[in-house]
Amino acid sequence: MPEVIRKTALALTASLALLTTACTGQPSSGANDDASKDTTINFWHAWSAPSETKAVDALIAGFEKTHPHIHVDVVADMTDDKLNQALRTGGSKAPDVISSFTTNDVGKFCSSGALVDLNPFFEKSGIDPETTFPKAMNEYTQFEGDRCTVPLLGDAYGLYYNKTAFKKAGITGPPRTWSEFEADAKKLTIADGDGYEQLGFMPDYHGWESTTEHYFAQFSPTYFDKDGKSDLAGDPAFAAGFTLQKKLVDELGGFRKLEKYRSKLGDEWGPKHPFHTGQVAMQLDGEWRLGMALEAEPSFEIGVAPLPVPDDRADQYGKGYITGTIAGIAATSTKQNAAWELVKYMTTDTDAVVGFANDIHNVPSTLAALKSPKLTYDPRFKTFLDIAANPHSTTTPASVNGGVYLSTIQQFGYDYESGKVKDLKAGLERTARQIDTDIAQAK
Repeated sequence: MPEVIRKTALALTASLALLTTACTGQPSSGANDDASKDTTINFWHAWSAPSETKAVDALIAGFEKTHPHIHVDVVADMTDDKLNQALRTGGSKAPDVISSFTTNDVGKFCSSGALVDLNPFFEKSGIDPETTFPKAMNEYTQFEGDRCTVPLLGDAYGLYYNKTAFKKAGITGPPRTWSEFEADAKKLTIADGDGYEQLGFMPDYHGWESTTEHYFAQFSPTYFDKDGKSDLAGDPAFAAGFTLQKKLVDELGGFRKLEKYRSKLGDEWGPKHPFHTGQVAMQLDGEWRLGMALEAEPSFEIGVAPLPVPDDRADQYGKGYITGTIAGIAATSTKQNAAWELVKYMTTDTDAVVGFANDIHNVPSTLAALKSPKLTYDPRFKTFLDIAANPHSTTTPASVNGGVYLSTIQQFGYDYESGKVKDLKAGLERTARQIDTDIAQAK
């Protein structure tokens, strides 16, 4: 959904300010309350669209029905900076439970102590996160052994393709490897003067969702080594990813030609998105794009498939990049046991997760919910359910300074694809040193 993805822009502008002064909890906070007694807790979340807030309200109503002694006051449209301020301040009006779209800030939430470690709550409830949540979701909700957040629906990235254009070009099915993808992208590209009548794929990092982390997920990179240092220059997956993307840029017309074409294309969130209009034949995107594309009533048939994998990882086809919404309990809360009852219901009750996923049109965040017969969706949506459940799917690890290291890698991507940086090896080494410096300063 668009709100989930807008977290990326928010994270890049606000992440440096988030949680840097968060306290580790007030003296009166803790899991000392009696959750069986009548009480009221506060839940702050980031959803804002009417259909989404309605879905959240339905989720809370289901909880209150099964927990009639726990009442929930809901506050919507809360950005991370507002959440952070409230988590620092505490008080009766502050949130007991929060939900955020910014998975990049899990490292900050955990290291600052703004949210409590949920491992003791899971243990007390007899729930094993390792067997409850998909592997990637389980990974992005913790930092250095502190599980201060839990998955609350997710997003999976795959490949959308114009089946009509594929048929016209003589392509019988979606590409499974990057070499097949490269060949298809060139075959689907139709020149028009100094521009394009149709572009097979927009490879630029400035393109819609074609970020470095979304590309590189297919290479299963290791972002940090065992000592916590950036492995950008050490893991060959990064060099392979940058090389592949730069080759696509060069073969599909070059950076300047592609940028000129991109500047004239439609908005990512509007009906004139270039995939909707047929100006781009293949699109890297999340599960929400299917509904948006169908609403635009395109003149072609939409196909959905996993994103291709490197040729030497052909047996891993079906995986993808995973992210999503997170939930946690405020360290300042004096009602943490009651708060846990809400978190547990929203994130581990199969029917609750399924119902919420159906209403929000996101990917369910438990393995049981992914297999539930109660899920309702367009058959093509199953691609994203399978990607979420795939053990080879990857995410980006939490960091003490949030998504700063990802922004640094992305900036290097801009410089490399445009030709500003020509020595890939030296550039990766320099970027890795910058990442290490930034993290050291944040600590």
